[in-house]
Amino acid sequence: MKRVVLTLGAAVVLGSCATVQQSPAPSWDADRDYRLTILHTNDHHGRFWPNRHGEYGLAARKTLIDGIRAEVEAEGGSVLLLSGGDINTGVPESDLQNAEPDFKAMAMLDYDAMAIGNHEFDNPLSVLDQQQSWVDFPMLSANIYDTSGDRPYQAFEIFERQGVKIAVIGLTTEDTARIGNPEYISELEFRDPKPEAAKLIDQLKRDEYPDVVLAVTHMGHYVNAFSGVNAPGDVALARYLEPGMLDLIVGGHSQEPVCMSAENEANTDFKPGDACAPDQQNGTWIVQAHEWGKYVGRVDLVFRNGELSLEQYELIPVNLKKKVTVDGESKRVFIQDEIVADADVEAFLAPFQARGEELISFKVGSTGGRLEGDRDKVRFGQTNLGRLIAAAQAAKAQADFGVMNSGGVRASIEAGDVSYRDVLTVQPFGNSLTFTDMTGSEIVDYLNVVAAMPVDSGAYAQFAGISMTVGSAGVRNVLIDGKPIDMSETYRFTVPSFNAAGGDGYPVLTEHPGHVDTGFVDADVLKEFIEKYSPINPAVFEPSGEIIYEP
Repeated sequence: MKRVVLTLGAAVVLGSCATVQQSPAPSWDADRDYRLTILHTNDHHGRFWPNRHGEYGLAARKTLIDGIRAEVEAEGGSVLLLSGGDINTGVPESDLQNAEPDFKAMAMLDYDAMAIGNHEFDNPLSVLDQQQSWVDFPMLSANIYDTSGDRPYQAFEIFERQGVKIAVIGLTTEDTARIGNPEYISELEFRDPKPEAAKLIDQLKRDEYPDVVLAVTHMGHYVNAFSGVNAPGDVALARYLEPGMLDLIVGGHSQEPVCMSAENEANTDFKPGDACAPDQQNGTWIVQAHEWGKYVGRVDLVFRNGELSLEQYELIPVNLKKKVTVDGESKRVFIQDEIVADADVEAFLAPFQARGEELISFKVGSTGGRLEGDRDKVRFGQTNLGRLIAAAQAAKAQADFGVMNSGGVRASIEAGDVSYRDVLTVQPFGNSLTFTDMTGSEIVDYLNVVAAMPVDSGAYAQFAGISMTVGSAGVRNVLIDGKPIDMSETYRFTVPSFNAAGGDGYPVLTEHPGHVDTGFVDADVLKEFIEKYSPINPAVFEPSGEIIYEP
């Protein structure tokens, strides 16, 4: 494979964790270079099988990783393979099988450790326990505690490579408490990862004497620590710690290729195959490999006399393709040489893919145009798909209007036939449909919170059957079914069970006397609606000024 290598010039010293008072004599030799390669992925989200264009997939990832391992080991170096978490949720073939193919294949790829991501809590904790039993590598999180004040998950793992002692700590975004399903995480506490990391690293220095300290995190990379409505991420973590405490952060959660063009400035023009410069904050390097296994990140490090330096970094595309025009015809071609799928992994995964396809491949209807659910659209404004889902839920419950969090809309639906797979890809979480009967006065109080949820967050609300103006002083000009809201009248509205329980910071509705959980699964409600009204006319659901936002 042709590799795109970033020339960094002089090696950059990352800081050392080697000098600890009364530490035992090191196992490494002075004045000798020890080469360590960190391979990393993150935000896998159920993509165990290649997509319809033959891109990514765990079998091709296996071939790529095995090749790098062989190369590094032949040169006398060592490899660690890490994941930034979020293995769950995203592709129905995986979701319907509790990500069993994904976790078991990751074990076949010989992952060394992973961070526990927020989507590891999309299912009951018993499912996470089962997933841990499927793998032979640790799933790490040092900042999750249970009601007894103990850590229910492993906080760190110690690896020794060629006499160099490497500590890997795991951290999970504290936002999990807000965006996770309250039904499953009520007995867990997601503490601020920054002081938890500092406390743990100090403990490791006293007790374990590591030469290198790495963090595998699911916290997000936010340029210059501008995290907006999100909890602070990797940059804030690096700045919080004393220089030299943490050498490298392997991240996830924000689902981006972390490639910088200058200090605190992201390279927004990065394309697959381009050189990629990782972020550096306070002596700590920060890397992230986008999402879905589209890339394998490769960090080549050199350890010498207690100091760690970065030799090179790259993001290697996993069978990604680009569109080109040949003889007037558009086609997709590999950006780099094709990576042949590993036969054993492919054979292991094939029955899972076939089983998943059997469950979801049937047609449920059609749409006359694209239904927009892309993350960069549905979290920034009203869209036809967001409004369609809200309308479908309101119709099912015979409600006056519907509310849908944009974080629960995970994909778009293209024009043409719509399969059950498409529906489950859009709504993979298995939330139930709830409705609440409230007075107009109560609804205004509710909307003052929900309609003000910020853009660029999963909390941003999509609406159907209601119109309003949203300003800094709250909502006004509220119309339900085209009529001004009556403060003493009782109305019914729908919202997913996730939000009714307080998810995304929505007001808790579960104790309201007018609240009902119907038990209907959200994806099945959408499926039924598409079946009934197919072919769907997207224009019916296009926003036309129903929700007006003012400063």
